[in-house]
Amino acid sequence: MSEYHQPIMLGEVIEGLNVRPNGLYFDGTCGGAGHSSAILGREPTAKLVATDKDGDAIEEATRRLSPFEGRYRLVRTDFKNFEEVLAPEETLDGFLLDLGVSSHQLDDFERGFALRGSDAPLDMRMDRRSALTAYDVVNGYTEEDLRRILKTYGEEPFAGTIARNIGRERKVRPISTCGQLRELVEKSIPPKFRSAACARQTFQAIRIEVNGELDGLETCIRGLIARLKRGGRAVILSFHSLEDRIVKTVFRDLSTACVCPKSFPICVCGREKKLEILTKKPITASEQEQNINPRAKSAKLRIAEKITE
Repeated sequence: MSEYHQPIMLGEVIEGLNVRPNGLYFDGTCGGAGHSSAILGREPTAKLVATDKDGDAIEEATRRLSPFEGRYRLVRTDFKNFEEVLAPEETLDGFLLDLGVSSHQLDDFERGFALRGSDAPLDMRMDRRSALTAYDVVNGYTEEDLRRILKTYGEEPFAGTIARNIGRERKVRPISTCGQLRELVEKSIPPKFRSAACARQTFQAIRIEVNGELDGLETCIRGLIARLKRGGRAVILSFHSLEDRIVKTVFRDLSTACVCPKSFPICVCGREKKLEILTKKPITASEQEQNINPRAKSAKLRIAEKITE
């Protein structure tokens, strides 16, 4: 297994994709290609299109997928740009979106994602070609915008206090490291609610803002499902409630047929059920996997199958 990134629920993901002979699969967040290589290794005639916006991930994936030369295309871009990557006539037998931050991004303190990277710069960019950094958000956004981001993306109950304290601190000196931000957040939270990871929600919120993680996610999922063949699988791993809520909403909507009032004698809406949800409740990592990889604890896996052309 690659040390770059430990793929979450690898067996469950591959089973969920139901990799078929001569199938074409899309891995929108290939990371270190743990899932991608397993897809290609599962079926010798399967092909893959994979994307990632992190240059480090593309470098590692290129190395990892080298034994499968001729069976994959690897593109450095956001998975939401899938229409620019897939040919107009290409339809998919399955797609995977692993919406989490990779182990490599968390472990490389210079990337500025990790709570424990005290002297790490506030960066948090998945794509280091992007202009916006966590430093820009923390030091440049208004207190009201910070409060909104922390409340919406982090579901942080003390968002107002944290935003005010950020505003006061940056008037004295810029907040430039992960350690500065973590300490400020910890001081903003009442003692009885403090913990070693009480700044996690703030870091999550700022990371989501920097990378635009929720922007266009619903539209993208719907677009990828439209690309699926009959029997094709949509497999999505999410790591916080905001992502999971979007996935759940899309799956539920596309698995619903007629929405006419019950009083109507016949259907007039013409709505067609497009998906069969295969996971009535999200799959979570086994206790054994969680013990080996604590980052798997928050993962939720949802799977659906296309039932129309």
